[in-house]
Amino acid sequence: MLYNQQGEAMFNVALFGAGKIGEAICGLLTLSGRYKVRVCDKDLERAKKISSMWQGAEALQLKLEDEAATAQLLHGCDAVISALPFHCNIPVAKIAVQQKVHYFDLTEDVATTRAVTALSKDGPTVAMPQCGLAPGFISIAAMHLAKMFDTIETVKLRVGALPIYPSNRLKYNLTWSTEGLINEYANVCEAIQAGNRVQTLPLEGLESFSLDGAEYEAFNTSGGLGSLADTLASKVHNLDYKTVRYPGHRDLIAFLMQDLRFTDDRETLARVFERSISFTPQDKCLIFVTATGTFKHKLVQRTYASTVYNTTVGGNHFGAIQVTTASGICAPMDLFLTGKLGARKGIIRLEDVPLVDFLDNEFGKYYRDERALQGIAA
Repeated sequence: MLYNQQGEAMFNVALFGAGKIGEAICGLLTLSGRYKVRVCDKDLERAKKISSMWQGAEALQLKLEDEAATAQLLHGCDAVISALPFHCNIPVAKIAVQQKVHYFDLTEDVATTRAVTALSKDGPTVAMPQCGLAPGFISIAAMHLAKMFDTIETVKLRVGALPIYPSNRLKYNLTWSTEGLINEYANVCEAIQAGNRVQTLPLEGLESFSLDGAEYEAFNTSGGLGSLADTLASKVHNLDYKTVRYPGHRDLIAFLMQDLRFTDDRETLARVFERSISFTPQDKCLIFVTATGTFKHKLVQRTYASTVYNTTVGGNHFGAIQVTTASGICAPMDLFLTGKLGARKGIIRLEDVPLVDFLDNEFGKYYRDERALQGIAA
């Protein structure tokens, strides 16, 4: 084990994916002074650009189709973080298990997560799929609330990554993976209704609500529950996840996905989105979890509600979705590598991470909101 000048343990991490989220992950880890990061991407110039921004990072080329070369990138690493598109994660997880390197990813894709779980559950190391914001932190907050009841009736999870200044008819700007966004709009969703595991349709379940004086809508999208439906099965009567948008967004997306049948041609829709919808770093992430149940024979409701805004980290401006997603994978990984989650093997679910430990972590602090914690402190 290596140590830095402050006597803190040092870790080596391979970061696969040099996109906007990878940039933020690299920044958070290297700024801590406790991590050396290998930024690996098929676009070596992109990896070099990111690694040049942060002391303690180096750029390497990723050729995922070359298993031996990919395995070499993991040599001497404590962990690998996959910030790649969801369809790349299965081979990464397979190689991580073979190389006995801990694995963390950001996928929202349910089928990919099941495959990663099957590969890693009996392995010699740890795998934590579905880190980030949603899935990810939202499950940590929900589990914290669920544990405060004697019996749980309903848990509702609502998350939205939104532009602060919407200027088009969708009232939306691109802030993260376009492929992931379309997947959430197109894939079947999971929920628990009346105590039964069910599948629900994306873009259905439309509801309106207000938060801090602003009007929003929410509707079913895929993947946001993570493994929470497994964890709370037989314990909760109703459980669902919905994405938050400005009013009117859902109807326009439904026209594209259903009426124009872009659900069956997602690659074309991704090109249309990236051609026509601008990226913005001026964004915010709404996090809203509410739970109802009994405590000491009384019906009680408890809520965690917070908004995270874009910010500057180490002199670089990051969007809210960059910060929340990067923090949402760096904090659980750090808690595990530093022994705060105990000695583990196989799969660790995000809801196994205590909320207070996450928020007290160097990386989790970007989520910390004292107002959100009022009335739900441990």
